[in-house]
Amino acid sequence: MKTSSRFLRTSGVHATIEPDPWHANALVLSIDGAEQSHVNMAAPQEVFYEYLRRIANAIDLFKPAGESITALHLGAGALTLARYIQATRPGSTQHAVELERELLDFVLEQLPLPAGTDLTTHIGDAREELAQLPPELKFDVVILDIFSGPEAPAHLACADFYREAATRLTPDGILAVNVGDEPGFTLVTSQTKALQATMNNVAAYGTSMLFSRRYPGNIILLGTNGAWPTGWAESLVAAGPHPATLLSGVELDELTG
Repeated sequence: MKTSSRFLRTSGVHATIEPDPWHANALVLSIDGAEQSHVNMAAPQEVFYEYLRRIANAIDLFKPAGESITALHLGAGALTLARYIQATRPGSTQHAVELERELLDFVLEQLPLPAGTDLTTHIGDAREELAQLPPELKFDVVILDIFSGPEAPAHLACADFYREAATRLTPDGILAVNVGDEPGFTLVTSQTKALQATMNNVAAYGTSMLFSRRYPGNIILLGTNGAWPTGWAESLVAAGPHPATLLSGVELDELTG
């Protein structure tokens, strides 16, 4: 496998896909030298990046193993989780929204989706494209993986957008938001509060040391208007990567002050 690159005209940066020297059959998507996604083409059920693995763990709990679901990906990247869902839940119906057509074309050209994947792609702003979807289209899982740190777009990092996304969920569906943040976790705090204002049940899931607020990293926020599955918190912590912590209820209120 050789390194490939593409200039993205929308953002004016370069995207690169290159082999992972430590994992056979795996490739890494980078944007201007910053790693964004990791894909194992031979085993898409193996998710290498910690924060994506945690979202995959939440997807695993939603329905019995192997049962198909409907999923919406807001932010496509290398479509790592779309590949994971197809590998672990064949027959699932999926949609993906990506702002940059050149990036999506590059990814699909260099990293073809597994045979049988039912994925519809949409090009444009996540909030605008969400509003354009047919109103009857509902999803078991909506995954938001777009922003991190202080540069998060205000029209996406807000309760109004989460409310719009939540209307697209099935009654027991889950909204998973990847929040990358700096020490202090200002964005994690604001987004947790925004999600709490929108959904009945909210949890924060991540590497244990991150909850000290002293380190940068990714926290996964999970929201649902239904009930959490029985034993869901213990199962997510046990699934790792370790050490893992999950906060909900009063403990989550303490995190947000």
